Amino acid sequence: MLGNLVVQKFGGTSVGSLDRIEKVAKRVASTLRAGKKVVVVSSAMAGETDSLIDLAKGIMEFPPEREMDMLLATGEQKAISLLAMAITKRGYPAISLCGWQVPIVTDRVHTKARIERIGIQRIRNLLEEGYVPVVAGFQGITDEWEITTLGRGGSDTTAVALASALAADCEIYTDVTGVFTADPRIVPSARKLEMISYEEMLELSSLGAKVMQIRSVEFAAKHGVRIHVRSSFEEEEGTWIVPEEEVMEKVVVRGITLDTKESRITVVRVPDRPGIAAKLFKPLGEAHIVVDMIVQNVSHDGYTDMSFTVSRNDAPKAEEIVRKTAKVIGAKEVIRDDRVAKVSIVGLGMRSSYGTAAKMFEILSKNGINIMAISTSEIRISCLIDEKYGELAVRELHEAFIEEGEEIKVENHGEGKGKEGS
Repeated sequence: MLGNLVVQKFGGTSVGSLDRIEKVAKRVASTLRAGKKVVVVSSAMAGETDSLIDLAKGIMEFPPEREMDMLLATGEQKAISLLAMAITKRGYPAISLCGWQVPIVTDRVHTKARIERIGIQRIRNLLEEGYVPVVAGFQGITDEWEITTLGRGGSDTTAVALASALAADCEIYTDVTGVFTADPRIVPSARKLEMISYEEMLELSSLGAKVMQIRSVEFAAKHGVRIHVRSSFEEEEGTWIVPEEEVMEKVVVRGITLDTKESRITVVRVPDRPGIAAKLFKPLGEAHIVVDMIVQNVSHDGYTDMSFTVSRNDAPKAEEIVRKTAKVIGAKEVIRDDRVAKVSIVGLGMRSSYGTAAKMFEILSKNGINIMAISTSEIRISCLIDEKYGELAVRELHEAFIEEGEEIKVENHGEGKGKEGS
């Protein structure tokens, strides 16, 4: 009934000015002229969300999260209304919808809500009546009619969730032409990828790549939504995020990422006995703070030091929580370091290659870069280093693993057996 449907999401840079909103409307109109039906998802205009956060911080350092959602949701409302006007001006009637008007129903976790279900009947009705629904990204509503937001980058998740619910294609328009092997601003020789698997993109997103929000990739992988990441300002093909079996070319390392928005918190002289770690990390979990790399030193005289990383945005709150817990468990002190960075290599080929970790550590060592912590998965190795060496590390690792790396050629859509990397 609604075949040939596409969800097109536009980021904050894409709608950052009236001129750019007009250009987005022109692109939507072009898609409509090609015979497709379109559901548009829009972020707030570039800088709008940060301005709203600054306003809140001007009142108090830790504003109530419920009130933050009320405030931040206004950014997308402004953008979708303007965009709907611009599309209508081109002869295609459009109607803007906030999250609660769809509705996009979420859980009750303010500022980091998760989508539980989407009521798509209103959108279906609008499409059948010839309208272009322009939906606010990033926001939803609870069963108790409380406005929620999905976290920074949450408009990606809105778009993917709508595409899944409507059985539609999904196009993510941003200010880059696709997903690259590294940040081109750091590595000018970085190349755009034609395809990348959900799993690789999930790792890259969680490790600092800014192209896609991690929850959106999780949602796409779970529901099999193929995503086309492309530029709002160029007509060229972008990068397809697809199931692993569709990725024709396998390499040991697909991409290098740098996350400079991490903080390390160290709890000094922690009593080394059962249950202490649980007491330390439980309050952080209850506060919905994600803990990443965890390192515990060897115990001496019944005490040990324990370090872990969190998002820098969460660091002040995490530090406050940990200081309270440290007093309870009898730890000596809590130290927070914001001058750290996490550099990572990611690739499906790492499953069947050997020596990858040793090579990474050797490259960092040759450049005088000390490793503070290490974490790994089946297709990823991450090292915590001094922030000042971050860009150097990315350039050196990109040269060694991607510019000089050995490709694993796989035939039959990934079902053949490729040669192991060295």
